[in-house]
Amino acid sequence: MHAQRPLSPRLSIYRWASGMLASIAHRVTGLILVLSVPFYLVFLHQLTGSPEEFSRLTAILHSWMGQVGLWLVSVAVFYHLCNGIRFLCLDAGWGESREAMRRNSRLVLGATVVAGLLFGVWL
Repeated sequence: MHAQRPLSPRLSIYRWASGMLASIAHRVTGLILVLSVPFYLVFLHQLTGSPEEFSRLTAILHSWMGQVGLWLVSVAVFYHLCNGIRFLCLDAGWGESREAMRRNSRLVLGATVVAGLLFGVWL
């Protein structure tokens, strides 16, 4: 007979903290940015293509789906950049205390919300 092995802890036993949310959001925004590269390449191709391709591109970017996509990628870029700088500071040994990590992750999340709102109004 096989011995009963202990089960791995489930996510439900962890308390959600801002550092955990910041780490997960960093991975999600990285995925969004990687998946947006083909669209960016098509964007560049149509930008430098014929006048018909350029007109098609501007129509897509002015549609509600184009606006949402542009906003989503822009917020992902801003968050990933700010949180990447936060991680570089942590790697350099700055702000390694628990309280500093909480404060810095909240600062990055808050700055992203503000930037997302401002960029949404600007669009």
